[in-house]
Amino acid sequence: MPRPSRCRRICSEPAYDRFRPEGIPCGGSAVLTVDEYEAIRLIDLEQLTQEECARQMDISRTTVAEVYSAARHKLADSIVNGKALLIAGGHYRLCDGIAAGGCRGPCHRGENKNQTAILKGANEMRVAVTYENGMIFQHFGHSAEFKVYDIAGGQIAQEQVVSTNGSGHGALATLLSGLEVDALICGGIGGGAQNALAEAGIKLYGGVSGEADEAVRALLAGSLDYQAAPQCSHHGEHGHGHGHGHCGENHQGCAGNGSCH
Repeated sequence: MPRPSRCRRICSEPAYDRFRPEGIPCGGSAVLTVDEYEAIRLIDLEQLTQEECARQMDISRTTVAEVYSAARHKLADSIVNGKALLIAGGHYRLCDGIAAGGCRGPCHRGENKNQTAILKGANEMRVAVTYENGMIFQHFGHSAEFKVYDIAGGQIAQEQVVSTNGSGHGALATLLSGLEVDALICGGIGGGAQNALAEAGIKLYGGVSGEADEAVRALLAGSLDYQAAPQCSHHGEHGHGHGHGHCGENHQGCAGNGSCH
């Protein structure tokens, strides 16, 4: 029986997962897996050697060479033959924020996870809001920042903005859980992400728009206008690739313990 392949560690899921030639009909598609995308990012963008890439992805040097070669072939197929390039699936797990496990330099996932969680008081409630320029960001799965509010005695005791560092979709529920968030205020959010938040014990206030600070004040006053089970309004607008969920659904290829779905 062949040995099971090792789950490839990636720093974060891609922020953009579909590309197509402009102005011409596409001649099919090429599907780049998330671990192949990570190899391209580390070697071609970050300019790591294949040995350094292997350490960061927690796989062998030989496996990196195979993954990187497959990824470059798919990129060439897309560019030369005018195929849409999709990024989806693969055999991977998200970095858990432990730099000693192979991360190159300071691990931003670890910094982000601890940025606010260590400051939450025992009797405080923590509310997170999908955030962009003072407003509630309307697509949970593409949130670049959360504004996090600590509530004590019915009042906002502390607030700060936390970057997601490129985390996307299902990984965001894990991020919020690590931040010890009790409730989330957001705009559009898909069913997969709603389930992930429910499993993490995070109360959802979806379908909310407007200023983030005002929404939290309305929540505390009991006057927040929200939807308990909001419908995502972004389906089909940003072209998720083959095999991907929509608007926050979990499409991560491997569980945090290294076992694959």
